[in-house]
Amino acid sequence: MSEEPTSPESAEQALSDAVAQAIGEVDPVAVLTNDLQRLQADFQNYRKRIDRERSESTEAVTALVLAQFLGALDDIDRAKQHGELSGGFKAVADQITGTTTKLGLTRFEGIGVNFDPNIHEALIHETSPEVLETQVTTVIRPGYKLKERILRPAQVIVTDPA
Repeated sequence: MSEEPTSPESAEQALSDAVAQAIGEVDPVAVLTNDLQRLQADFQNYRKRIDRERSESTEAVTALVLAQFLGALDDIDRAKQHGELSGGFKAVADQITGTTTKLGLTRFEGIGVNFDPNIHEALIHETSPEVLETQVTTVIRPGYKLKERILRPAQVIVTDPA
C-alpha cells in the first residue's frame, strides 16, 4: 500500500478536524466534575492552612503571656526556698503555678547534665580535670519552655574539662 504525499493544506485541515472533533467530544459533566474536585481540593488546603496558622498564632500569644509571668514564678520559687510561702500567698502561688503548668509551661534546670547552648546560658566557666565534657554545675536561674519553644534559657555555671 502506497501513501500519497500530503500537502500542508490537507495536514492543516486534518489537524483542524481532529481538534474540532476532540472539542466536540468533551463531556461537560466531566469538565464540571474536574472543576468541582479542583475547588474542593483548594478549599481543603485553605482550611488546613488556616487551622495551622490559627494554632501557631494561639501558641505565640500564649508564649508572650507566659513570658510575662516568669519573673513572678522566680519570686515564688525564691519565697519557697526561704520558707516564706504560707497562708493566702501560698494558695495564690499554687494557683499561678498550676495554671502555667496547665498551659504547657515547663521549668528546666538540670545540674550535672551536659551543657547545651540551645537551652543554657553560661554565665561563668570553671575548669576541672574530673569532667570529660562541659557540664552544668550550678543553676543560677532556671529556664522555661512552652512545649518545644524555649521562652528563657537557664542561666548556669559550667565546668569545662581541664
